[in-house]
Amino acid sequence: MPQERRTQVSDVRALRALANPVRYRILGHLMSAGAQTASECAAVVGASPSNCSYHLRELARYGLVERVGGEGAIAGAGGARTDRSGADGRDRPWRPTATGLRTGPAPDADPASDPVAALAHRRLLHLGIDDDAALAHAAAERNDDQPVDWRRAETLSTFGLLVTADELVELTTAVDAILRPYIGLTRDDAPPEAERVHVIFDAFRRPTTSSVG
Repeated sequence: MPQERRTQVSDVRALRALANPVRYRILGHLMSAGAQTASECAAVVGASPSNCSYHLRELARYGLVERVGGEGAIAGAGGARTDRSGADGRDRPWRPTATGLRTGPAPDADPASDPVAALAHRRLLHLGIDDDAALAHAAAERNDDQPVDWRRAETLSTFGLLVTADELVELTTAVDAILRPYIGLTRDDAPPEAERVHVIFDAFRRPTTSSVG
């Protein structure tokens, strides 16, 4: 099985680069589908191949993607890899450098210590929420066209839980452990009929909550 690699992205420049909607969608597509060319990315994210080539090179500047095989790659600022092959990348595949990302400062860090990074991370969070919603809306529109077994398999569920912070950590850790063996970039035992599936798992204290009792 391919090795899993989860990366923490906390540098404000990388956060700003990733907060571009096209770059965010390109990276999400690569992390779902694996190695893709700029032309293949363009067909999914709604941008031109040349535009995708540009955004892929920007992602590579911060070590978020790389050429398959690494041809033409050099070390950039902060150890990031960037391409100087001269090709526009439309016909050469790129791949993500990680199988999963954590973005922003550590959860126990004081946001006031780096307000610029905190703002960049917040914008990235909103972009992710919007992108997840767009995918869910698209799936809902195409639901009638799906085979019956996939319609039965799909779920859009919400739960109103009453838990402590420690219990929530325990719960999310357990769900993470269940999902992790099925990550597309690291699974090598998938049956032939397996398809790419987008799973959204959010868990947060309700913003309107001040206390329980």
